[in-house]
Amino acid sequence: MVVLARACFGRAANRGGLRALASNAARRRHDMTMVGLVGGLGPESTIDYYRRILDAWQRQDPSTAPSIVIDSLDVQRALRLVASDRPALIEYLLASIRRLAGAGVDFVAMTANTPHIVFDELASQSPVPLLSIVETCAAEARRRGLRRLALLGTRFTMEAPFYPTVFARHDISVVPPGAADRTWVHERYIGQFLKGDFRDDTRQEFVALVRRMRAEHGVDGVILGGTELPLLLPGSLIADLPVLDTTALHVDAIVTRLEPDAVMPSPAQPAPTVSR
Repeated sequence: MVVLARACFGRAANRGGLRALASNAARRRHDMTMVGLVGGLGPESTIDYYRRILDAWQRQDPSTAPSIVIDSLDVQRALRLVASDRPALIEYLLASIRRLAGAGVDFVAMTANTPHIVFDELASQSPVPLLSIVETCAAEARRRGLRRLALLGTRFTMEAPFYPTVFARHDISVVPPGAADRTWVHERYIGQFLKGDFRDDTRQEFVALVRRMRAEHGVDGVILGGTELPLLLPGSLIADLPVLDTTALHVDAIVTRLEPDAVMPSPAQPAPTVSR
């Protein structure tokens, strides 16, 4: 399902103000960049992305709204393909990216971490640039001087090499929980978070897990490597450790790319956090 969205201008504006806002918007719209979101993976995080992009944009310029196209996929189908058929997963995600490209977007972001397990394969075949949540997060970790990070997410994200590989380029170590804890985290992710179920007792158990990882592995920060996790664990600290909220970082990068004077990378010369 493809949804083309442009939010209403200035939520609290009066009718006269709306006419002025519309006039200003008309002058700018011709040079506005459009982002495509591969969404639905899961629905709660896609909604969160949409809201965050709108809020961040309108803090900068309440007279306009960003151009966003969302292609909503079936998260259960995607998870089955992650587990059993990576070539089919690539084709499923590429079909979404191509639909977004056909709708006229200038670049695409996937609103989930787990699909980045095939990011390189997608980037090499995508008709438009892709904005990586993992590379964006790694750049921020380096900026903050973090060296050893706990990684939370789905089992696929915690066990696959795509996070450690990208972070190693920045000389940063990524530490997933132990096997039993990975199973527990994954079960909560699939059984609760993807269904929009965020419980206080689960939140406290996650905080306890981070404390154990700090004591046992010496981690100096936490990657919320699932875009539902910030909905469970809001805030900048968990167990006194700094948090890398991958949703927030990705949204910031998206909004930066949406700004009228942003320069999109060419296929031959990608920017550090945008790949083709």
